[in-house]
Amino acid sequence: MRIAVQSFTLSNGLFVTLSADHSAPIVAVNLWYHVGSANERPGRTGFAHLFEHMLFQGSKNVGANEHFEIVQRAGGTLNGSTWLDRTNYFETVPSHQLATALWLEADRMGQLLPAMTQGKLDTQRDVVKNERRWSVDNQPYGTWWERVPAIAFPPEHPFHHSLIGSMEDLSEASLQDVEQFFATYYTPDNAVLTIAGDFDPADATGLVEKYFGEIPRGAGKPALADMWVAPTFEEPKRLVIQDEVMLPRIYIVFRSPVFGTEEHYDASVAGAILGMGKGSRLVRTLVREQQIASEVNVFTFDLAKGADLLVVDVTAQTGVTAAVLEHAIVQEIDSMQMLGVTDSEVERAAALIETQFTVAMQSAGERADKLSMFATYFRDPALVNAQSECYRRVTAARVSRFAHDRLGAGNRATLVYVPRDGAPVDEILAGAGANLE
Repeated sequence: MRIAVQSFTLSNGLFVTLSADHSAPIVAVNLWYHVGSANERPGRTGFAHLFEHMLFQGSKNVGANEHFEIVQRAGGTLNGSTWLDRTNYFETVPSHQLATALWLEADRMGQLLPAMTQGKLDTQRDVVKNERRWSVDNQPYGTWWERVPAIAFPPEHPFHHSLIGSMEDLSEASLQDVEQFFATYYTPDNAVLTIAGDFDPADATGLVEKYFGEIPRGAGKPALADMWVAPTFEEPKRLVIQDEVMLPRIYIVFRSPVFGTEEHYDASVAGAILGMGKGSRLVRTLVREQQIASEVNVFTFDLAKGADLLVVDVTAQTGVTAAVLEHAIVQEIDSMQMLGVTDSEVERAAALIETQFTVAMQSAGERADKLSMFATYFRDPALVNAQSECYRRVTAARVSRFAHDRLGAGNRATLVYVPRDGAPVDEILAGAGANLE
């Protein structure tokens, strides 16, 4: 499928992408701000995620939580999310409600600070702390998504620290800190707006200019710290976590080529060969044949700066020890690293990825999000139409080369979760640099 894409930039720097599709009477509005946890300064971690919450607490013309109420009354859905290098906000509404969604996003981009109060900050700070308690600290395996970047990037790297932030840093956040963060990063020249679905491009252009055109551009944002890291870890890394879990779970993390490069597609296909679908190596061997794993996931972080991460995530079956599970995972990875892959495996994996991507693009919301991603990272939303061809160009030789260069023992960071009241963990602490928490 080929997705319609047209783009323009307002005088204030807002990059706008339009993608009309009249197959269903809905329209998606998706706004990416190029700011995430990587932009936070030491002692103020968690600001990007805190802001995701603050932006739903009202602006000059919208009351606290009224953004949700207006969209839901209009028959739409909405939410936001924060990542290491971006924060996004999105609505999907009936086609005739496009103006409402655009007005809401413009009002909080241009008029959030007049409605910012200490009371709102205190409330949302407590909400984020509770979210941390429930979704991270007290959730089985919940710390994985902050431990993986922490083990994969050095302490001084912008991707190293926790996305959700520490309790101490959240407690120290002042209203002045919040206002400065907003004024620095929540500006039109640091944002991408995408509209996808059932709309008239000329009408949408007029609405964007009407609602966003008068918002002033920012004064500029600080440059990120040096993002460079070596292509591999150069030596194995290992961390064993005793946690309130029922089953062992193992994450093996590899530094991988950054998102958007030709080599990234090789890594993606390698990951699919390892863990996408019932025919993948890890699912076939560990789940179906040996029956020692209950679940397998393999994925990339899709980071476009410094280095990406390829993650193998496997949960044990009841009664299977972490040592047995890890040995089986490593055997499969070693086999790919030493012997490479076959043409048929690459064809299958690329076809699965392409199918998954095509199905996702049927959704106006998913399509808008992907367009925003390519516009934010590369200033070229039309790259969405090149993805299938990028995967079709991947060959067994390329994937085998990636596996040889990047899947070796020297580029593995292993994170092992074991039940706190389980057997002694001495057998899984082997390896240089092993730590137990």
